[in-house]
Amino acid sequence: MMKRILALLLALVLVLGLVACGGGAEEEEPVVEETYEIAMITDIGSIDDKSFNQGTWEGVVAYAEANDITHKYYKPTEQSTDAYLAAIQLAVEGGAEVIVTPGFLFEEPIYLAQDLYEDVMFVLIDGNPHNADYTEFRTNDNTVGIVFAEEQSGYLAGYAAVKDGYTKLGFMGGMAVPAVVRFGYGFVQGAEAAAAELSIASIDVKYHYTGNFDATPEAQTLAASWYAEGTEVIFGCGGSVGNSVMSAAEAAGTKVIGVDVDQSAESDTVITSAMKGLAAAVQTVLGDYYDGNFPGGEALVYAADMDGVQLPMETSKFATFSQADYDAVYGKLAAGEIVLLKDTDESGAAIDSATKLGTKIVKVTVVE
Repeated sequence: MMKRILALLLALVLVLGLVACGGGAEEEEPVVEETYEIAMITDIGSIDDKSFNQGTWEGVVAYAEANDITHKYYKPTEQSTDAYLAAIQLAVEGGAEVIVTPGFLFEEPIYLAQDLYEDVMFVLIDGNPHNADYTEFRTNDNTVGIVFAEEQSGYLAGYAAVKDGYTKLGFMGGMAVPAVVRFGYGFVQGAEAAAAELSIASIDVKYHYTGNFDATPEAQTLAASWYAEGTEVIFGCGGSVGNSVMSAAEAAGTKVIGVDVDQSAESDTVITSAMKGLAAAVQTVLGDYYDGNFPGGEALVYAADMDGVQLPMETSKFATFSQADYDAVYGKLAAGEIVLLKDTDESGAAIDSATKLGTKIVKVTVVE
């Protein structure tokens, strides 16, 4: 019995030896890691933030899925140039041929990344590459910077609000960066234009920058105080700042204007949103890249003539402002018949406050 067991063990050892030596056994296939041609690096927040990240990602997804192109987003570990560069490196290592980055916070990271990865194309949404101290702006041939005519989008929102019967308005911006400032200045000018057409004697606008893009108790409290003082609708222009405004409006039974994307689903208080054509711009530039016409080295401005701004009329909750009213004013913007101030006045002097827009009808009160 013992001899039989030893014989069986010896046979098993011989079989295993043959397998180990490759005697007829199949070799394991090497693991191939999946790659992604189009990548997006998120800014502060996530791809479902109902704001800038989401609008940009929707453009990436729409183009990629329509053209059967692999795509993926990467979320940085924190808000810093180093973290953004680390996420870009991961995207490059993951096979990215073109990287889309939403938000002005990517201006410095892309300024650096365009030199580090010369074979990768970069699409910088809402900014243009520059160094840390703003002493050098440079857009390489593998990069395109895209900004929007926020003053036109803000104009549409202010114009529509007054046309719809609101005369006590508020503008609550986030950080006073150029894009937010342009939104606010356009909002004031749109309100005045509508008031002039309707022969309204005066429009009151409360105006404030929170200094961040966060939903905070302080922003909600300030918005609530404006509503208590008679403000009828506030343009919440600063990422999650708008959520604070919406919370205050829900408690007060008042109204809000959203920003960047259609925010009507966020709250019943949202009557419209001053939108940027984020998805359309992304799809256009991706199409240019794959058609061999990538606009590298350029600084593009998407305005009304390129569907770069809009109000979502299909979801807006206006009482009297109609699609015909919208089409008429939009057509004038697209044709260049309405020229707006966005950073300098008629003399060329810098505008450092909404109170210096030279308005005759609108009274702007800056709230510190």
